[in-house]
This record gives sequence, structure tokens and C-alpha cells, in this order.
Amino acid sequence: MKKLLVMCGSGIATSTVVMGKVKAWVAENGYIDKVQLFQSKIAEEINHIDDYDVVIATTVVPDSVKDKVIMGLPLLTGIGTEHLWEEVKKEIEA
Repeated sequence: MKKLLVMCGSGIATSTVVMGKVKAWVAENGYIDKVQLFQSKIAEEINHIDDYDVVIATTVVPDSVKDKVIMGLPLLTGIGTEHLWEEVKKEIEA
């Protein structure tokens, strides 16, 4: 089972909005039994990024982990969501 983390600056506001969209997408695409979802704030997870298979962030992340993180701003703005979901799908199916 893949572990997917949604994180923002506080672990409350934007990550909650994005988590709702991720849950719906996971269900719609048949990944319910393949993905375990987590939500947190960046300060708690920055040193544990490698514990997750997919990380979606709505906040700025350090350069040292940028290559492991999918920026989740499209899920807040509605611009570029197709590309974001393609990236998530690729990571889940890897």
C-alpha cells in the first residue's frame, strides 16, 4: 500500500481542502485499497518525507526535498489539476 501525505504550513487549512479533493480522486479512480492517506504540517514531516510514497504540499518546501514533493496549488486554484493528477497517478502506480 502506498502512503500519500498532504501537508501545508499549519496542517489545518489548505491541507484540509486538498485532502478532501485527494480523497474524492482516490475513490473515483479505484485507489481506495492501494493508498493510505495522511495529513500534517510541514514542520512535523520535513524530516520524514522519505516515509511517504507521494507528498502533496500547498506550502513552500526546502530545496532539499523539492524533487520528492508535488506542489498542490493546482488543487486550490483549479489551474493545472490534470497534470497534478497525472503525477500522483504515476507515483501511486510506480
